[in-house]
Amino acid sequence: MGKTIGIDLGTTNSCVAYMEGAEAKVVPSAGGARTTPSVVAFGNGGNRILGHTAKRQIITNPKKTFFSIKRLIGRKYDSPVIRELLPKLPFEIVPAENRDVRLKFEETILAPQEISAYLLMHLKENAEEYLDEPVDTAVITVPANFDDSQRQATKDAATIAGLKVARIINEPTAACLAYGFHHKKEGKVFVYDFGGGTFDVSILEIGEGVFKVLSTRGDSFLGGNDFDRRIVDWILKLFQEKNGIDLSNDPFVYQRVLEVAEKAKMELSFVQETEINLPYVYVDDKGPKHIVMTLTRGVLEELTEDLVERTVPYIQEALDGAKIRKDEINDVILVGGQTRMPLIKDHLKRFFGHDLRADINPDEVVAMGAAVQSAILQGEIKDIVLLDVTPLSLGIETKGDSFTRIIPMNSTIPIKKQKTFTTVVDNQSVVKIHVLQGEREIASENRSLGYFELVDIAPAPKGMPQIIVTFEIDADGIVQVSAKDKASGYEQKIRINPSSGLSSEEIRRMVAEADKFKENDIQKKNLNREVSALTTLLDSISHSFNNLKERIAVEKRSPFEDFFSQGRSALERPDLELIKRLRTEGEMLQEKLYEIINEIYSKGAPVQAPSDPVTIGDDTEPIEKEP
Repeated sequence: MGKTIGIDLGTTNSCVAYMEGAEAKVVPSAGGARTTPSVVAFGNGGNRILGHTAKRQIITNPKKTFFSIKRLIGRKYDSPVIRELLPKLPFEIVPAENRDVRLKFEETILAPQEISAYLLMHLKENAEEYLDEPVDTAVITVPANFDDSQRQATKDAATIAGLKVARIINEPTAACLAYGFHHKKEGKVFVYDFGGGTFDVSILEIGEGVFKVLSTRGDSFLGGNDFDRRIVDWILKLFQEKNGIDLSNDPFVYQRVLEVAEKAKMELSFVQETEINLPYVYVDDKGPKHIVMTLTRGVLEELTEDLVERTVPYIQEALDGAKIRKDEINDVILVGGQTRMPLIKDHLKRFFGHDLRADINPDEVVAMGAAVQSAILQGEIKDIVLLDVTPLSLGIETKGDSFTRIIPMNSTIPIKKQKTFTTVVDNQSVVKIHVLQGEREIASENRSLGYFELVDIAPAPKGMPQIIVTFEIDADGIVQVSAKDKASGYEQKIRINPSSGLSSEEIRRMVAEADKFKENDIQKKNLNREVSALTTLLDSISHSFNNLKERIAVEKRSPFEDFFSQGRSALERPDLELIKRLRTEGEMLQEKLYEIINEIYSKGAPVQAPSDPVTIGDDTEPIEKEP
């Protein structure tokens, strides 16, 4: 039997942890980083590139580099959140026949679950290499407000990756578990989890080894990515007003700006201002255009304060759901990289009136909690009991498009509840059960999880038959529903196969493909890394070279042009030794190009960072602009 690990499968970054004795420890990636970018890219011939290497291709290979997949998994193509996201993604999203989300590049179409599975395989392989033993089981975390479709889709991804899911656990619950386990604290704990793509709050009560979730709320489409895009929009707006050029529809430029925006946001958690400097974002007949500006913490807060304010109602709803006052909260735990933002900390301090806890790394605490849960399930930790809740109400559609709850939100799971219904016409022999999840009173406004029919109902006047509908939620939050005619004893069950999940046939096919190509994938792993590095070098050097070509002496151009020709040719039929040699040559040429650029600008007017915080372009003329 292999090792069991805890996996925080994040929107922006993922993290893996394991238990060593009585301590949860993080598994570093092959490069030594403690988190792995949740990015999957495809190179020439469909070779898969993952993690840090894939992230470097977001700019140079945007059509075949997939990120923020957690926001897509388990969703329908025509859902409002997907419509909002579509214009912001450089890769193509298409609908399947049943309107499920699918991702497309060239002639290849993949489900979000497959992309997540490739990332899980990568995390699994890294863990096996680091621990020097097989890994076959995982506790995987999801946002607390993930519905049944999204939870099942996550389990499908794990199955495709060759992992048995010991438990699906809510991210805030996992964070609290790590916190309580390591600090042996008791009392009421508020978990504020603001990650790259999702936001959750949960309230737990810890006492005598029992971790009981009292309530949970959140938004699976609010995260740090939204802060990044506010900065991008600000930068591009100022550039357009200064130069009359709209760069928002150029995916290459947009990704370059997005990358520096994310970096600027992180820096402003620790400093008051940061410089944004992107040379050669555009070239026209007047010459190259550059983005050079200073972003201050104050401007960032003005740009994003409404996003922070969007979290406040969820805080109050969670308190109301737990039936406690804010002054009864003993500790507030910060989870997720976005919680490093001073504006968020200030809001929470004012709301709760006391200091916050971030003594376990916010990027790692969820994975560590998942590792603790794995040890509980394996019996290695015997003095802790975790009682989680369902984030949304579950019920069925009844007459008049009404939603009738059977299991209310924040019910402790696992749970089993039933309610008796009847027919609406005389001698009705069939009842169609429409299973729903949500909080709206109107059935059509809630999330549909599936349909099934109870047939052969005993003939009787309307209102006489007694049809017992039973809902059961397991510890992973997965739903099973049954309906039984009391008179005839006939019963029909359905284990909800979410409308946004994969069919069992699709899962079996994907698992078989993963097994078939596993050995081949391992052989290509080293080659993919070198190919990715060379591709990045080629794109980076050629982009700068082409912008400056007319200002470079003819005799100095040939080494670069030869490198481009040889490099592109080598990438068509990759050979590991050739790729390594060209990569070394490319790194030397890159240094040479830097020298040429410095020489060019030492003879002319260099691009310098202006002191004015909203000055962009080639000169230092200030622009009077509202951020």
